[in-house]
Amino acid sequence: MASSALTPSSAPTTSPITPISLKEIAPWAVLVGLLLLALLYFVGAEQGATSLISGENVHEWVHDGRHLLGFPCH
Repeated sequence: MASSALTPSSAPTTSPITPISLKEIAPWAVLVGLLLLALLYFVGAEQGATSLISGENVHEWVHDGRHLLGFPCH
């Protein structure tokens, strides 16, 4: 009858964890930050006098998110 315990020869091997350098993370962090700032602009300020896009389409697309985040819109 075979035992279900792992023997040292069948134990899984682990590789060392290599740290990610700041040079590798920085471009992605900048990209994500710019995308979040654009999203914040469209949800929080894209209406009325500060509008970059004419019409009410952007306002209607982000209307519920605007209320969820506490931005007044009407």
